[in-house]
Amino acid sequence: MPALLDDVRFAFQPLFNLRTGGVVAVEALARPHDGTVHDLLQMAFRAGYLANTDVALACRAVRHAAEHDFRLPLHVNLLAMTLVDDSALLAPLHGALREVGREPAQLVVEVGVPYSRVPRPLLVRALHGLRREGFRIALDGIGEGDAPLALLADARPDAVKLDRQVVAALPDDPARLALVRALQQLCEQTGAQLVAEGVETGPQLAALRGLGVRLAQGNLLAAAQRRPKVNATITAVLGEVGDPEAVSTTLPIPRPTGPRVTDFLHPATTLPDTAIAEDVREVLVDQPSVTGVVLVDAAGRPTWAVDRNRFLLAVTGPFGHALHAKREASRLADRPRVVGAEASALELLDVVARADRERTNDDLVVVDADERCLGVVRVADVVRGIAELKVEQAAALNPLTRLPGSDAIAREVDRRVLGGEVFAVGWLDVDAFKRVNDTAGFAAGDELIRAIGRALTEAASTWPGTQVGHVGGDDFLVVTGVDELAPLATRLLDTPFDAEGMPVTLSLATLVCAAGSVASYREVSRLLAPLKERAKALEGASWVQGRPGSAGVEVLRGAPRLAVG
Repeated sequence: MPALLDDVRFAFQPLFNLRTGGVVAVEALARPHDGTVHDLLQMAFRAGYLANTDVALACRAVRHAAEHDFRLPLHVNLLAMTLVDDSALLAPLHGALREVGREPAQLVVEVGVPYSRVPRPLLVRALHGLRREGFRIALDGIGEGDAPLALLADARPDAVKLDRQVVAALPDDPARLALVRALQQLCEQTGAQLVAEGVETGPQLAALRGLGVRLAQGNLLAAAQRRPKVNATITAVLGEVGDPEAVSTTLPIPRPTGPRVTDFLHPATTLPDTAIAEDVREVLVDQPSVTGVVLVDAAGRPTWAVDRNRFLLAVTGPFGHALHAKREASRLADRPRVVGAEASALELLDVVARADRERTNDDLVVVDADERCLGVVRVADVVRGIAELKVEQAAALNPLTRLPGSDAIAREVDRRVLGGEVFAVGWLDVDAFKRVNDTAGFAAGDELIRAIGRALTEAASTWPGTQVGHVGGDDFLVVTGVDELAPLATRLLDTPFDAEGMPVTLSLATLVCAAGSVASYREVSRLLAPLKERAKALEGASWVQGRPGSAGVEVLRGAPRLAVG
């Protein structure tokens, strides 16, 4: 087998952050002279050298990457079968890292299929062992491979790589959209990053961004090449794709409630905290795009942060090089500003606001639960991201009531459906609203709508977990728990409303949804339509209620209209 490995070369494909447009890591892809890497591993399996060959390929990937002298995290591939074979087999990988001067924390081990051929407890134990040694973990082939979902919960990987076959079906396949949405929510809950592989088209990229996926790779962004494109940017591609909210799908695309700091993560340029100033100067001169260097201890924990501008001013001034070059770089550094990986972008800005004025624009260091450096966040990226989020939120609000529209309600309903919750959805509107406008005028009609919006907002603040929305005209939607439904409905229907002294009444149709009784917001809206029609047929303030799968309708308030004639 060693002779066959001599003909293996490597191509490098960057992974991009879909918020910042920059490269955050590079994957090494084996390219045998003849056939594919799968063919090579099959030959090794038949010869009884699968694990040795697999590890040897990872070692060669590390050495080939070192020839290009980049400091971004490197992704290498290892089979799940290899990891549970014998921990001693990974010794050559540690040796390769020492040889090229890399730390385990700078390596992401992508664990590949098949998973079903190895006992899951042994695989989880092996993955936890790798993490204790400092490696970062990614699970590959998720969505089309044989990975049990429980493995994602047990292994707690740093990254989950979405299989290219799933990405290829976007955005036209509702089931695949639901799959990506579910995986994204799982990753958000466990602290992992979802990475989309094989992005080939603009609609695929737009759908992924709309679903909240923040890392991706594929030929649309950058093809695998012999020389890694570590300074590439996809800002132009993101601009051409446009607004992810504009993607037409048959399934509502959820939007995250707010960005986390990891959405803006850049790889950190690190050096040991024993480095001298000349070591830092060489890094900054060789890499003009680097804004600072993080000095870390032996465990990868940040101890000092070197800002590019302040450091270069010190060492390039009169006698600066002579004074500082051979002395500890920490003399020209500051204590790092640190945020946890679970922090929100708003929490990060709170850290910035408390900083000294001269450090306002310094990078912030993101750390994991063990306080090891995961990367850095640039303040400008976060400010821009939050500004974009606020613009999106403002655009989604109804200009009259400042309540969110149907998209927000759709996301809330789908979240509760996915979570298996029991909940209720209500559709509220004004009886004979056209007569209000025709009699009291449009201004009075607008003020009436504002008054109802204020009442709904107050109700939502009284019962946490209740979300209200204004979907247009005199139509409002409410999503709430079953226990809160009756007091909320009573409060709304008992509140007197008028337009220029003209009394008005409200009609309410509610649908109580048990776990598994509905599949989506679209189905809920369809089932509510006949209930609303039934409520409008009643006299005065009215309330009717139904349940999915039942033809029965409860009339909880209102009386039949009297026949005329």
